[in-house]
Amino acid sequence: MRQLEKKRIRLFKRQRGISLMETVVALAILGIVGVAFLNALSTSSKAVIMSQQNVAAESLAKSQVEYIKTQNYIPVAKYGTGSPPKYYQTIAIPADLASHGYSIEINPPETIIPPNETGPFELQHIKVVIKCNGQGVLTVSVYRCGSSTS
Repeated sequence: MRQLEKKRIRLFKRQRGISLMETVVALAILGIVGVAFLNALSTSSKAVIMSQQNVAAESLAKSQVEYIKTQNYIPVAKYGTGSPPKYYQTIAIPADLASHGYSIEINPPETIIPPNETGPFELQHIKVVIKCNGQGVLTVSVYRCGSSTS
C-alpha cells in the first residue's frame, strides 16, 4: 500500500502544470460550445421575428375581412366601374405597422355562383393579401353573398 502511495506522489511531482496541448484542446471545446450557443440564440431570434410578423399580418387580415363584411355589397360586374369607381375599402393601417412596411391589397372579387333565374343573388370570392415590404406574408379569402342588382 505504501508503495502505491509513493508512486502516486512521484507521478504528481512530475507534473508541473497544464501543457500547451491541453490548453488548445480546452479552448477548441469552449469555442465549439460557444458557436453552438450563438447559433441557437440567432435561430431563436429569427423565430421570434417571424412569429411577430405572422401575428401582425393575421391581425391586419382579420380586421380587413371584418371591415369588408360591414361595407355595402358590390356585385362583381360593377366592381371597379362607375363614377367614382366602386371598390371595397381598406382599413387604416396603424402607424407602427405601416412604418415596418405593412400594406393591404384586396384583389377584385371573383364570381363563384352567378345569379340565375332562381334569384338575383351571387356568391363572390375576395382575396385579401397582407404584404410586408412588398412581399406577401398572408393571404385570406372571404366569401360574400349579395344581390347582383345592388
